[in-house]
Amino acid sequence: MERGNFVDYIRISAKSGKGGAGSAHFMRTKYNPEAGPDGGDGGRGGHIILKGNSQLWTLLHLRWYKNVVAEDGANGRDNNSTGHNGADVIIEVPLGTQAFDEETGEMEVEILHDGQEVIWVPGGQGGRGNNYFKSATNQAPEYAQPGMPGREGWKALELKMLADVGLVGFPNAGKSTLLSTITAAKPKIADYAFTTLTPNLGMVAYRNDRSFCIADLPGIIEGAHEGKGLGHRFLRHIERNPVLLFLIPADSQDHRKDFDILLNELEQYNSELLDKKFVLAISKSDMLDEELKVAIAEELPPHVPHVFISSVTQQGLPDLKDLLWQALNSK
Repeated sequence: MERGNFVDYIRISAKSGKGGAGSAHFMRTKYNPEAGPDGGDGGRGGHIILKGNSQLWTLLHLRWYKNVVAEDGANGRDNNSTGHNGADVIIEVPLGTQAFDEETGEMEVEILHDGQEVIWVPGGQGGRGNNYFKSATNQAPEYAQPGMPGREGWKALELKMLADVGLVGFPNAGKSTLLSTITAAKPKIADYAFTTLTPNLGMVAYRNDRSFCIADLPGIIEGAHEGKGLGHRFLRHIERNPVLLFLIPADSQDHRKDFDILLNELEQYNSELLDKKFVLAISKSDMLDEELKVAIAEELPPHVPHVFISSVTQQGLPDLKDLLWQALNSK
């Protein structure tokens, strides 16, 4: 997964900064050698912070970012001087990134907005100096707190792309060709299966200067939820798409069976995916006459809106955009 230009999973060894120790200093002046405690507090250890960046689409920039260590806080000093806080480490990630503790599997942070900052691994608190502990009954405390240790462990970042529409289909269904036709994206296109090895994103221009984002995911095959083919690697991205566009080629032997297989793979992976809105497109329809279109339409599930399209001749593409826009904006 980490050898290509698309990276959606990263393991990181993270260590936040240790808090500085408080000072147990006593003030001594020329005229008052026992002026009292003046030990300052220690500084906070540096945090490890995640920050959303809408200009990033992958975790590729973190590919070799395996060990993240924040700065320790400085110790407190005399004259009630607080030690400086340790420098924070800010990791910029694309929107849709989830952060996990690898040992427990618990999701700790989710980044969904540009500029959003969340403390992922907090630094240790600085210790109190002896000046903090002085009181009417304890005017000369000789002790101070040590700084709290930082947190350390293996963490994981996982990207689930934020796209409005996810393209679902078998290899060679025409997904990449469709994406290249209705967006400015330039995915690899060839006449063999599994041409698309990583997800591709594109923006679809719609009427009145409106637009929506569409994601072309690698082809799913039967058994993908069990790890077969490439689709299982990227099924997680479909979880973020409110609308799924099923693409079935016109030359399929059984259009309804193909749809049911794709639907079953989604259900086996995550049954909640069946609650999304579906649109069905029959691609490569320039090879069909009207009689064949009617026959195929009778096979298709009646509850799913469908359209016949051809990326080569542009047939049906305006209707497809209308269906997708309606699905995205319907309650």
